[in-house]
Amino acid sequence: MAAPLAGQAGAVLRDLALRSARLRAGFPAVQLTPRRWLNLQEYQSKKIMADHGVTVQRFFVADSANDALEAAQRLKAKEIVLKAQILAGGRGKGIFNSGLKGGVHLTKDPKTVEQLAKQMIGYNLSTKQTPKDGVTVKKVMVAEALDISRETYFAILMDRACNGPVMVGSPQGGVDIEEVAVTSPELIFKEEIDIFEGIKDHQALQMANNLGFQGPLQQQAADQIKKLYNLFLKIDATQVEVNPFGETPEGQVVCFDAKINFDDNAEFRQKEIFAMDDKSENEPIENEAAKYDLKYIGLDGNIACFVNGAGLAMATCDIISLNGGKPANFLDLGGGVKEAQVYQAFKLLTADPKVEAILVNIFGGIVNCAIIANGITKACQELELKVPLVVRLEGTNVQEAQRILSESGLPITSANDLEDAAKKAVASVAKK
Repeated sequence: MAAPLAGQAGAVLRDLALRSARLRAGFPAVQLTPRRWLNLQEYQSKKIMADHGVTVQRFFVADSANDALEAAQRLKAKEIVLKAQILAGGRGKGIFNSGLKGGVHLTKDPKTVEQLAKQMIGYNLSTKQTPKDGVTVKKVMVAEALDISRETYFAILMDRACNGPVMVGSPQGGVDIEEVAVTSPELIFKEEIDIFEGIKDHQALQMANNLGFQGPLQQQAADQIKKLYNLFLKIDATQVEVNPFGETPEGQVVCFDAKINFDDNAEFRQKEIFAMDDKSENEPIENEAAKYDLKYIGLDGNIACFVNGAGLAMATCDIISLNGGKPANFLDLGGGVKEAQVYQAFKLLTADPKVEAILVNIFGGIVNCAIIANGITKACQELELKVPLVVRLEGTNVQEAQRILSESGLPITSANDLEDAAKKAVASVAKK
């Protein structure tokens, strides 16, 4: 029997800040990879689910107003929902630069679908999660609108604490699940799955019962849960989160909205899925960084952070702020560093006009500090670095790395520890 969750539930999270917030809300620790995230549009996730037998709304995708009209006519639905396809959330309350309000619309008239699509496709949609100028909508999803008589929450995720997959569910769906975990933890249920044996019928039925499905709907929900688990394994997901996982007045269990996170390390065997990666909404510098297996997130400050490891990156950003500075970015080299990556990282950082100083903070466990040092000296010489550079290295082969930097003849400021590095980086900007 699935036990009520005592301080654990949740999902793999897109960034460390969100991960930290969810952990404080009582969600389980999950492993994050240092590589970029795979971005799929809503229609792509729905297609993957439908291809694996999971029940979703009938839908078509259109990239022109005429195609949207034809799709609406082909659906032959009582009511149609038209949804702009962008990666950012908050579409329903967004505004287009065409003047149209809302990226999600309901209508019973296919002609209205065409008129709305004309004001969506090719125009920028601004939401709370997009850049100020919004994101250009290139496609719309034309779907059958279904009434929802009851909403629940269901997710499958890899949980490090359980060494395998865990099902998490709640009869309270369609809302912020983190809030439910805090206010009503007794309404969140967790069930561990033996990855070697797979999901058992009784586990799926018990979870369906915990979610409040009754009568024939309970077996239907259990069947959907088993299909979602099979999908989870087959596509190498780290998370499949369905919210709402609902039922209709007609007695159908439907996955109305879903978020899927993938294991980037499985890209070699999930080529078809990774080929769908939508990079069009990324900042150009993020796409350039990804070419060299660098993780880059732009910030508003003027001190560039060049580190290895996401945790160290966050700590570096924090300590810069604590010493009165402002980080310009979050650039993570990861573990398997090559000299060429260091050079490309410096190239990206120096191309940002906001950057007035660079702080390198490397802890060499897997990373060889000498490789970093050689990359730094090459980059400084070839790129003719014109901003102050503060370097703190610690760990594997650090003595050789320090020798390389000291004998380079370059104006590099060495630091003893992270606190010292942050103070020197902030001071170097203040002198300007």
